Amino acid sequence: MTTCEPRLGPLPAGYFTLPVPSRPFFLMPLSSLPQTALPSTLRIGWTGARGEGAAEPQVRAWLAQQLDCPAVAVPLVRDALGRPQLCARYRAFDVNWSHSGDGLLVGLGDGLRVGVDVEHVRPRPRAMELAQRFFAAEEVHWLAKQPASTQQTAFLRLWCAKEAVLKAHGRGLAFGLQRLQFAERDGALKLVACERLLGTPDDWSLHEFEPAAGYRAAIAWRAGATPH
Repeated sequence: MTTCEPRLGPLPAGYFTLPVPSRPFFLMPLSSLPQTALPSTLRIGWTGARGEGAAEPQVRAWLAQQLDCPAVAVPLVRDALGRPQLCARYRAFDVNWSHSGDGLLVGLGDGLRVGVDVEHVRPRPRAMELAQRFFAAEEVHWLAKQPASTQQTAFLRLWCAKEAVLKAHGRGLAFGLQRLQFAERDGALKLVACERLLGTPDDWSLHEFEPAAGYRAAIAWRAGATPH
């Protein structure tokens, strides 16, 4: 049986593209958005040309590159709630991914619990209606104050931030968007309140960015490996 040898030392920080047929592997520039510094044990993969079919084969191929092993040997499984996780000798790593439009975003953390969300920018005429139904009152008030030209972008920022944390937690949207609250601080969203089951707001870090034109994304992380 083919086995993988674990990578020694922390993963270098940075953005990398996922492998796409006939397209080289290359570094992506960092986003110019206000951002929390990425830890050295966090790596992000992105492609804007996901293609048809399931995302998991592309994710598995990218993980194989990061973990220095064949794709067939990547121990990628699902927990009881359907969340992806790495097991066996890679149990200290956590992986999460999201796709929207033609974009696919993957986060890989070493000793970190990770969640990612990406959204294709498109008209969302029911954005405020959804916010009033699922967001905290303070978040709705903040959205209502945004200029019409940027209100939907602000909505996507909140949505991505909330979903990234909830996916890292493991329950996803089923846990409830209203059970955590963000506020803008110095141009960046920060978790300011959450249910006890999510820990405390200070446990979480968030990085907002644009992986490519026409997309908004967020990655959330907290200390601690996947609990399995």
